[in-house]
Amino acid sequence: MATAQARTKDPYLGKVVAGRYRLETRLGEGGMGVVYRARHVLIDRVVALKLIRPDLRGETHLRAWMLREARAANRVDHAHIVEIHDVGETDEGELYLVMEYLTGIALSSEISKGPMPIPRAVDILEQMCAALARAHDLGVIHRDLKSDNIMLTQRGGRQDFVKILDFGLAALARDPRLAPKGAVFGTPEYMSPEQARGEDAVSKSDLYALGILFHEMMTGKLPFRSSDRETLLEMQRTKVATSPRTINGEIPELADAICLRLLEKDPAKRFRDGHHLQEELKRLQRTLPSTAWDVREQQEARPGGAPQQPPPPPPAPTPGVVEWSRRASNFLRAMARAYPNGKAPDMVQEAADKIWDFAARASRLEGELASHSRKLEAIEKRGRALRAEIGRKVEELAGEESRAMRDAQRERERAARTEAQRGRAEAELGAAKRRIDGGEASGALLQAAGQAQGRMEALASVKADYERRAAEREHYAQSLRKQIDDLKGQLVRYSEALENDLQAGRDRIATRVREALSYEKGFTDSSQILLEHLHSRPECQELLESVAKDMAEEGRAHSGNRNS
Repeated sequence: MATAQARTKDPYLGKVVAGRYRLETRLGEGGMGVVYRARHVLIDRVVALKLIRPDLRGETHLRAWMLREARAANRVDHAHIVEIHDVGETDEGELYLVMEYLTGIALSSEISKGPMPIPRAVDILEQMCAALARAHDLGVIHRDLKSDNIMLTQRGGRQDFVKILDFGLAALARDPRLAPKGAVFGTPEYMSPEQARGEDAVSKSDLYALGILFHEMMTGKLPFRSSDRETLLEMQRTKVATSPRTINGEIPELADAICLRLLEKDPAKRFRDGHHLQEELKRLQRTLPSTAWDVREQQEARPGGAPQQPPPPPPAPTPGVVEWSRRASNFLRAMARAYPNGKAPDMVQEAADKIWDFAARASRLEGELASHSRKLEAIEKRGRALRAEIGRKVEELAGEESRAMRDAQRERERAARTEAQRGRAEAELGAAKRRIDGGEASGALLQAAGQAQGRMEALASVKADYERRAAEREHYAQSLRKQIDDLKGQLVRYSEALENDLQAGRDRIATRVREALSYEKGFTDSSQILLEHLHSRPECQELLESVAKDMAEEGRAHSGNRNS
């Protein structure tokens, strides 16, 4: 009841944001703002709109930073990352993000039901890993991965289609003017050791969070738990994670090893990058049963586990201008019946003239808006195709770079081991020479010295081969990095040009929508005047019944939007 009352009092419900998005329902609230279901005015597109924290309204530098961060995240354009349609600020200086509207269930809700089947957990983790690999390739770090930020949806009949939310927004809270000096930001349960020390997040910080999520999915428990925030942060900094297999004996050894490597305190000991992790996950998947699992069956098998009911579909769009024309026609016919001589009171006649004028203007405007919308959608489609094409090329090159650098590292490690062997041979030679210099010149000693000398030379040659191969792989990786950087530069330039075109289109639509909203208000006001004046005329009852019914339904719809 308290929640319903709080939502009823939400002053934003029914408001039109940025001249385009009417807020219909409050979906939730987090540390960075409030999320609403919204609908584009006169263009039937349902979206999720996040209004960023109002206390940032006066922080000009933060607004600019957030716009850059959101646009950078949108350039990733990966199927498993929520799509951002629009980002900007309102006339009142409020920051907003407009995202695709998703229906599904948060990963946290699934985890709360207990351990998942291992194949399901690995499948979900692999999808998250694919998205993060692409994001990291393009220089975007999530910084606050947690089970609440992972949505499990359905796509094309596929269960557990992953969508990652809130890319990049966590860094917004790190500004020193928004919190005491030395404060640590983020969600402690999923925070990497470096973040728990107050350092900036890096790509391997996201991999650590994946380790937490993997542990949670396989065991139903977090690896580090405490009711005290500071104790939990200290655990993240110093406490070594225990094997998930000690909690769930059905976890395969390879899955256990992957999880523990992700949870290494030293970032250098984790996987090199998302591509490295993804290769290991693919290897793990090949060892698991290939039988598919059914999410509904898993839910029903758990205690009290009724299957998750799909959320209700969004409400039907409010009547468009076609309905306006029909209603205006009914009003004019009612006027003709009530005043066959054409002598209606001035106020009533004025309302009748206005309602037809508003309907005609709205009809013309709807066509114009539809044309603008089609152009905008074409630009968006072109932008998505471009981002996806460049993203795939970067992902392919980055995966090859990752393998090349790992090959080089292995060659360097072999060279180091060979150098250690050469050092031992050198020590043996030195010892033999000292004995020979001391007057010991037996044949066996001379032979040992010769063998040591030969091993030293052979090992030096082997070491040189390892170092040569390492240098070749590193040089190859450098050439790949140059190609990646060139593609990233192209992506930024193309995206900025497309964003300018999109913004110009959005501004044109916003201007026309504001005009449409004024028509809507005038049409509603005139309708009310006519309805109040004519409702007592018996000759008009038949025509006005449908009008009154439509207006009552609209009123209930708006009331429902405000109270849902």
